[in-house]
Amino acid sequence: MIPVLFDSERYLMLTYPEIDPVIFSIGFLKIRWYGLMYVIGFLLAWWLAKKRSKRSDSPINSEQVDDLVFYAMLGVILGGRVGYALVYGIEQLLSDPLYLFKITEGGMSFHGGLAGVLLAMWLYGRKLKATMWRMTDFVAPLVPLGLGFGRIGNFINGELWGKPTDVPWAFIVDGVARHPSQLYEALLEGFVLFAILWGYSAKPRPYLAVSGMFLFFYGAFRFAIEFVRLPDKDPGYIAWGWVTMGQVLSAPMIIAGAVLLVMAYRSRNTAEAGA
Repeated sequence: MIPVLFDSERYLMLTYPEIDPVIFSIGFLKIRWYGLMYVIGFLLAWWLAKKRSKRSDSPINSEQVDDLVFYAMLGVILGGRVGYALVYGIEQLLSDPLYLFKITEGGMSFHGGLAGVLLAMWLYGRKLKATMWRMTDFVAPLVPLGLGFGRIGNFINGELWGKPTDVPWAFIVDGVARHPSQLYEALLEGFVLFAILWGYSAKPRPYLAVSGMFLFFYGAFRFAIEFVRLPDKDPGYIAWGWVTMGQVLSAPMIIAGAVLLVMAYRSRNTAEAGA
């Protein structure tokens, strides 16, 4: 693809400002914007969980929210890092097993983080004698805002840019106009998905339905955005010159979400029956 060079008559002067990823340093300790975005996401999830735990259909009470968020946080961080290393950094991992702990090299994988959260909810659900899906029905609406702020962190870091484009809202990066795909993801996977799930789950829904909505809409949004987002260099495009690993991992989410929704509305059991 031929890069679209900057032309001041065609764009809104959205030149990327080259933000320092480090907010401030205290000795060897560096406080980064990306880490702050994760903290904001977890705090919002904790606050929303406190509100949801007061409902009659909640599988946990207010006192159990701290444990729930702790389990979910471990799932996100460990699953996200392991998932990234296995899918996008397998060569580095095989040559240097300590690569897994080098968090400044490479990043986090959403799909790995999702697997980590599912495992964490299964473990915590066993402790409460509740099913994994009952726990994920509770957790799903808490997740999108964290995803949105995480993508804003990607934008601040100047990473995960989209393809060259001539849309008027493109950002000029090194003289090339590019889709701000991080902001597309922040909007759709973060704030729009939160509005959908929080509104949908405002009243009790059939068991599995909220989890199904999350999987379906996240998968659909991510699959669509991958068309304008540049893939990771490794593995790059993996089929037909346009299929990305993100799409390969998101397509099963769309199918699984649709299946869960069909199952939910065929059985029409409320969340209270899912224990």
